[in-house]
Amino acid sequence: MFGFVRLAIFGFIGLSVIFVLVRIYARSLRREALEDAWAEARSGDALYQTQEAYVAEGMRAYDKSLRRKLIWLVYVVPTVLVVAVIYLMNYT
Repeated sequence: MFGFVRLAIFGFIGLSVIFVLVRIYARSLRREALEDAWAEARSGDALYQTQEAYVAEGMRAYDKSLRRKLIWLVYVVPTVLVVAVIYLMNYT
């Protein structure tokens, strides 16, 4: 039983580190894409607000997007797989 608790604690810590890194990476990719889109629209003589305002608006939209919510699967998928393996090893 103590082994399972230790696995759960270290697994949660590891998944938390991975979650934070994936979240930071995804936000940086989105920010870079928004900056590129602003530069492209700017070169096409479109009238847009400043780059900071454009990126801030895009990041607010990203915060509500499905892509951001899917990052939570970093916790769900490994947990389900470990529970499934433990169940299959012990009860089948």
